Amino acid sequence: MRSIKKMGGGGYHLAQAHANPPQTHTQATSRWSSFGHKAAVMRSLQDEQYRLCCYSEIRPDQLGHGYHIEHVENKSQNPPRTFDYANLAASALDSSNGLGRIKQLGGAIFGGHAPGKQTSCNMARFVTCHQPDCARFFAYLSDGRIVPANDLSDVDRDRAQYTIDLLNLNAPYLITLRQSWWDELDKLYTQHQQQDWSLSHLVAIDLVPYQGALSPFFSITRQFFGPVAETVLQQQAPSLL
Repeated sequence: MRSIKKMGGGGYHLAQAHANPPQTHTQATSRWSSFGHKAAVMRSLQDEQYRLCCYSEIRPDQLGHGYHIEHVENKSQNPPRTFDYANLAASALDSSNGLGRIKQLGGAIFGGHAPGKQTSCNMARFVTCHQPDCARFFAYLSDGRIVPANDLSDVDRDRAQYTIDLLNLNAPYLITLRQSWWDELDKLYTQHQQQDWSLSHLVAIDLVPYQGALSPFFSITRQFFGPVAETVLQQQAPSLL
């Protein structure tokens, strides 16, 4: 999970709605359903996230899953934050196509639509995509799994595992995609080593935004290439650090 730096406020209409926030779950559901400017908000969210899903780091636009506007803190739990741009993110799987496609593929729902996240969220334990240090909680394995990072305190390890389980980030579908991405990185790394090609150029392809978008699984690529990745980011995309 990469940290998302909020930019702007989501537009005039969202700000107007937030100026008089809903106070109950019923009001939040009703007013959000009737809010007619979601497309403009979504464009802002996608731009600041470089098209990555806020939780899984897949590219929903490339996979045909679509996005939905995610309330990081559920609107049922904190209705006044329903129109708070600081509480919104773009998550994979839109309701019209994405959810159905995943189910057709036999996959379990993940991300903001995961059953656990939909039901309830303990914000004291949940590692959110808006935390500046959220990346430090997680590590990625060559078999495609995401796990709590090494050297975490017991409290932080619990938070990492809670977040992984809550969002179902080890759904088989995601594990398959991540393992395939890792294998491709490994193949390219070996090829570049054998041919004495520039690793920095290779890393930049996936870690530096192109036309306002990033390749999927930014955090895996960053972890895989380690110091080389950090140098490339410092030199070419310091805003992503």
